[in-house]
Amino acid sequence: MIHSRLASDTAGANRVWKPTIGITMGDPCGVGAEVTVKALADPSIRSLGRFIIYGLEEMLYYAADRAEVSPFWFRKHFEDIGPIGSGVLVADFDEQTVFDPTAARPTLEGGRASLRFLDAASEAARQRIIDAIVTGPIHKVSWRMAGCRFPGHTDKLAHDFEAKRVTMMFAAGPLRVALASIHLPLFELRHKFTIGFVFQPIDLLADALRNWFGVEHPRIAVAGLNPHAGEEGRFGDEETRVIEPALVMARHAGIEVEGPLPADTLFVPEIADQYDGIVAMYHDQGLIPVKMRAFHSSVNLTLGLPIIRTSVDHGTAFDIAGRNQAHPGSMKEAIRLACRIASTIRAMAQSPTDEVRRSV
Repeated sequence: MIHSRLASDTAGANRVWKPTIGITMGDPCGVGAEVTVKALADPSIRSLGRFIIYGLEEMLYYAADRAEVSPFWFRKHFEDIGPIGSGVLVADFDEQTVFDPTAARPTLEGGRASLRFLDAASEAARQRIIDAIVTGPIHKVSWRMAGCRFPGHTDKLAHDFEAKRVTMMFAAGPLRVALASIHLPLFELRHKFTIGFVFQPIDLLADALRNWFGVEHPRIAVAGLNPHAGEEGRFGDEETRVIEPALVMARHAGIEVEGPLPADTLFVPEIADQYDGIVAMYHDQGLIPVKMRAFHSSVNLTLGLPIIRTSVDHGTAFDIAGRNQAHPGSMKEAIRLACRIASTIRAMAQSPTDEVRRSV
């Protein structure tokens, strides 16, 4: 079962509980500050919880000025952060290098800064100061320049929280897609493609659907790897040799699963919406339909961590950084989903009944 680290409500037992969400600004050279400011400028988003932004207040001020948004936060130095009762707090790394918002590019300083923001939020999750982490966009080149050996958030968080199995998932409205492989070159997939490789995302997706999305008996579809799902071995034997045994394992574990199904028809809404979740075999097989369905509002989640982590589904967008052109839709949905999952887990923990499971 997936667990979250629910923060204590410092505002008192008589007040309606709201989750505390930590938001990492991401690479200061990108659009992270802008989408964070624009998302939290919406009162309906701020009403969902309490928020701690791990980043640079100076960059947030710049983004707010360009977007003509009045600052809505209060500030503390990041080393002085503790539980908050309400509102939006900026955990300010004010000693960090000042960034030129008009010169957006991968930099050593940007990599170091975004890593510091993430590490601080991770520590806050361990201390139960926050109930979930929402990550802004980072740049993999900047992380590499800063000496980070991990290609992205998913791998780093798995290492930091000692999670043995993690899976990347995307939510785009009713479409929920877990990926068997993440940032793996397509020609390298054949060297990783095992029964366990396919079973893991099925298992973690089923767990998340039950415990995060309140689906008591999730129904999951699994895409084939080859055209026409191999067509009985005519276009490859991975379906019969690898995927079908993984489905047998899943059924023995009590998971309702169907497949392998041809991916070219599986993601058609009339078919996809019949399932609570879908497992895709590789990155673009799952991400193309997700982004076609909800380009500005899909959300990235990491399954298998002992914490809740959601993220925007886009990158640093250096080409429009500092120009007030970034769309905040994905950040808004990432915040909404983090708040919803934290509230769902709390409700189920307090009253783990079928009625509560259906109501959240």
